[in-house]
Amino acid sequence: MIAIVCHDTGCAEILSSWVKRNSDSYCFVLDGPAINIFRRKLGICESIALDEAMRLCDWVLCGTGWGSNLERKAIQLAKTLGKRSVAYLDHWVNYRIRFMDGETPCFPDEIWVGDQYAQDIAVKECPSVPVRLQDNPYVLDLKERIAFLGNSFDNDACCDRILYVCEPIKEHALRKYGDERYWGYTEDDAIRFFFNNLKILGIAYPRICIRPHPSELKDKYQWVLREYAYYIFISQEDDLLNDIIQSTVVVGCTSMAMVVGLLAGKRIISSIPPGGKQCSLPYTEIEHMQNLVVNYRNSWHG
Repeated sequence: MIAIVCHDTGCAEILSSWVKRNSDSYCFVLDGPAINIFRRKLGICESIALDEAMRLCDWVLCGTGWGSNLERKAIQLAKTLGKRSVAYLDHWVNYRIRFMDGETPCFPDEIWVGDQYAQDIAVKECPSVPVRLQDNPYVLDLKERIAFLGNSFDNDACCDRILYVCEPIKEHALRKYGDERYWGYTEDDAIRFFFNNLKILGIAYPRICIRPHPSELKDKYQWVLREYAYYIFISQEDDLLNDIIQSTVVVGCTSMAMVVGLLAGKRIISSIPPGGKQCSLPYTEIEHMQNLVVNYRNSWHG
């Protein structure tokens, strides 16, 4: 039996897709956003206590989330019980710190990654741990669904719609570093930078859909509707891909949702403002609002 241990959104999408594609016996230890993601993709999915799961399982496959220390506890308990542990890295940043318990590293027996970019980073930052390159099951699912959904929406109706995907940047920075501006900006700064320069995208009457991160409250961004006189609405869609398919532009900071947008053939823009840490997504197709603003101003003064 395999114990699946997960809290955060990114790894929940990957591990739930992995379970769908691999027939085996499982027990689940889920918390936070992972609960609804596993239920949506796998149906009724009972979560049990970590101690019980570790007693029942032969090995553990876990995420590497920022939102809790659940996965680190699972890795440590697996070591204590002499059971194999594997952790899946779902992004491209802060690899080593994901395995730190205070000042002490708590590495699994093996790390899995979904692309060459991630493998290169993981080998460099975690040299003592074997790193295995795997097909990303979530990406495989997305490609299948994109092919299926691609013609299900009216492209003309989507031509002026922009999807803004949010992230709890200051919450993560405050929790990990004690400074909500550790990366030089917050999610509010990025949103304001985007809206203050929206005209440079050349969309006459844009409709902007604000999609909160799954770990955020739905009303967190109501202030945007009050502050800006555009057609703005908060997404009520559970399925990220439906929001992406219905848009022509996807904007965010470093969200995995932007990579999903690339897979769907959308225009992708990072809204990190001047002074903020560079976008960590390793895709050259991503445009950067800072550069667009500079080019726009140069075109007027050139």
